[in-house]
Amino acid sequence: MSEIYKYLGISFALSFLITSILGPLLIPLLRKIKFGQNIRDDGPARHLQKAGTPTMGGLMFLIGIAVAGFSLLRGGIPLPGAKDGLVVLAVTLGFGMVGFLDDFIKIGLKRSLGLKAREKLLGQIILALGLAVIALTVLGRGTDVVIPFSGFFVDNGLRYDLGVAGFLFFVTLVVVGTSNAVNLTDGLDGLAAGTTALAALPFIAMALINDKAGVALVLAAVVGGCLGFLIYNRYPAQVFMGDTGSLALGGGLGAAAVLTRSEIFLVIIGGVFVLEALSVILQVISFKTTGRRIFRMSPLHHHFELTGWSENRVVVTFWFAGAVFGVLGLLGLYNLV
Repeated sequence: MSEIYKYLGISFALSFLITSILGPLLIPLLRKIKFGQNIRDDGPARHLQKAGTPTMGGLMFLIGIAVAGFSLLRGGIPLPGAKDGLVVLAVTLGFGMVGFLDDFIKIGLKRSLGLKAREKLLGQIILALGLAVIALTVLGRGTDVVIPFSGFFVDNGLRYDLGVAGFLFFVTLVVVGTSNAVNLTDGLDGLAAGTTALAALPFIAMALINDKAGVALVLAAVVGGCLGFLIYNRYPAQVFMGDTGSLALGGGLGAAAVLTRSEIFLVIIGGVFVLEALSVILQVISFKTTGRRIFRMSPLHHHFELTGWSENRVVVTFWFAGAVFGVLGLLGLYNLV
């Protein structure tokens, strides 16, 4: 086990260093080629000053995660669950590619809509279904899901078998939903990167418990990449991750949850992402059915901004909530293993 912890540390450090070093190289380049963020006119007024801030910075930590992950997982290190780790890494980069295409069309080609919604969704669904099929046919994942906190009532907890069709649908819902929920969360400086790092930490523990050190290694790289990115993305941000980064981070978390049989735990650990997504869904339903808004603005972080909270206060509060949700998720493991 000590060897595994050593490799986790190397993965974290390598991803952190690469991401940190890429900042001074990539940010000026993005600024030079005018890959700047467009800001919504109907958003908080203070955000207008962010217009033109370089985006697509998710490339920084995706490169760091890819180098750390591939170099260690393909370097002959005998880690349990190495194939699972490579699959999580591939899904992360695949979702990053979908986000990159969307960002490039919007910003590089100056087309305001980017990928059409159905095109983006189709790409995400294909990747999620590919993950589900590989999990069943290559990795021996099985079609059962673990019920959090059930160990408090039944020895070894409860599991529910979804069947093949149910599993395919469930995995698609979890991975695509998580990817888009992280994307919605990426609206304030440092919010998505910090919250994702906090969510990845409990999943490292879950991966180790499930003898999936390869998955844990990739998640360690995700944490390192997110923290390296925060050097430049914390308030006031020098760069934004764009869909390139946010879709990738969400897809990677979803894939890790699937391969560690902890999909339902993701609802708890990723509670901030769930609340952000729910705020948008409820806002749309309320406005379309009653003509009234529940929140001053959605996603939820903008609501708190418009009540007078500073951007830093919102971000730190959401980080704290993310840490609490992570601890709750780990408590749900009681007596399950």
